[in-house]
Amino acid sequence: MHPHGTLPGSEKGLSRAELLASVSLAIDLGLGQPMEHMLRSSLIATRIAERMGLDPRQRETVYYANLIGWIGCHADSHELSALFGDDIAFRADTYAVDMTGLPFLRLTMSHVGRGLPGWERGIRAAAFLVAARGQVATLIHSHCSSAGVLSDRMGLDGQVGKALAYAFERWDGRGLPNGCRGEGIPVEIHIAHVADVVEVHLRTGGLAHAKDVLRSRRGSQFSPAVAEVFERDAAAIVDGVLETDVWIAALAQAPDRDRTLRADESDELLRAMADFVDLKSPFTLGHSRGVANLVAGAARHLGMSPPDVTNLYRAGLVHSLGKMGVSNQIWEKKRPLTTAEWERVRMYPDLTGRILSRVNGLESVVPVAMKHRERIDGSGFPRGIAGAELTAQDRLLATADAYQRLLEPRPYRPALDPRGAADRLREEARAGRLDAESVAAVLAAAGQRLSRRTPWPAGLTDREVEILRLVAQGRSNRDIAAELFIAEKTARNHVERVYAKLGVNNRTQASLAAIDRGLVGFPVNAVVGK
Repeated sequence: MHPHGTLPGSEKGLSRAELLASVSLAIDLGLGQPMEHMLRSSLIATRIAERMGLDPRQRETVYYANLIGWIGCHADSHELSALFGDDIAFRADTYAVDMTGLPFLRLTMSHVGRGLPGWERGIRAAAFLVAARGQVATLIHSHCSSAGVLSDRMGLDGQVGKALAYAFERWDGRGLPNGCRGEGIPVEIHIAHVADVVEVHLRTGGLAHAKDVLRSRRGSQFSPAVAEVFERDAAAIVDGVLETDVWIAALAQAPDRDRTLRADESDELLRAMADFVDLKSPFTLGHSRGVANLVAGAARHLGMSPPDVTNLYRAGLVHSLGKMGVSNQIWEKKRPLTTAEWERVRMYPDLTGRILSRVNGLESVVPVAMKHRERIDGSGFPRGIAGAELTAQDRLLATADAYQRLLEPRPYRPALDPRGAADRLREEARAGRLDAESVAAVLAAAGQRLSRRTPWPAGLTDREVEILRLVAQGRSNRDIAAELFIAEKTARNHVERVYAKLGVNNRTQASLAAIDRGLVGFPVNAVVGK
């Protein structure tokens, strides 16, 4: 890895506004909405903000609080899926109800344990009823804190991250996690709440329906002042929103639309995007950075040109963005996938392409990223491309991704050690699925990457690194105790010490800290030389 920023050959800077808009498309998928939902929402919000006389900095906060306001939603997908089954379907359904009282309770109960046998679903539902508010509050607190952290990593104004702490609060004070109310909630968030919900109901039921929904929640979920502005000028506020090329229209409103990033800034934002998608599942933490570092090292080993090395590095960072469109119920399933589930998995590389295809400067990155699951014998996906149709870059990224996945645990298998992963990779080459030269280059790069690192960052001990990894994988104190054959109280004490040393207070923040410090993505014993 290049610790001071970018790779040799990273000459081309990217548009910050376009990259953040592409992140919003991935967020849309995680919300169960069609792409460009958040772009349309941002356009509506900026028009409301203008009519309310907000100053330029407030309008910037409004724009980005809408565009990436739900960026934290994916970070709790693991926990949300454990509670409600299909995390994406649950989020999509929340737009249909006022998120409090009996309607919200009915919604949650309809999702608890979905997909499980009837008896198990009944047990889950009963347990959820007992602790519902506390469980939801914990999820929301995690969402809000991770949204703020990710907002900061994306390089946004600190006001955006601060505003996102109120994303689940309500005008009437019945929101979470703190029950803030009325003017105690930033006006930018009140606008975001209205724009987000209005866009969904405008698109699905028309303007009259959207206005009806707004009226029914005015003074409860929504600020009366914001609702009044929308009601007064609704036709003009939504004019052309559903018909225009919203990518162009929304980006024209972006506060930093003319900002071109330096090459090192581009790579830093792409790394933040990589972390964003990898947080979706505790089984993939650090995956994209790991693939990027591996494939760049392998490309250098093969003597590829600096621009090609950069191209592969960036493809490694963004190749998994489309995974946001697949439920964690599928990603974390222990049993074999059904045909329908497998079809959802097969489409994610294409979703990656759709998310990134409009970002100027990534034209040579996107085709490579989209082919990382293809195989030389045509057995890969999504298109079954084979043989000479796969370039040297395509083959190298596919091999780096395959090796990195083998080093990571999955619900249906443990992580392999480096030797086992190398043996499996060579088997794939002998079977004609992976390119033998690419396999040799990736393994050479992996050997360099797995050098000993001492001491551990933040004063962590070997045991605490082990604990941190288990926490990042979504394990409870009880799970950690069972796995390490220690008392649950001892496990809790270890977790508290790890959090204190890292300055974090939840799983998402601990996961990001582990990624930043290079503590995920390969087995501990491979790093410490045991």
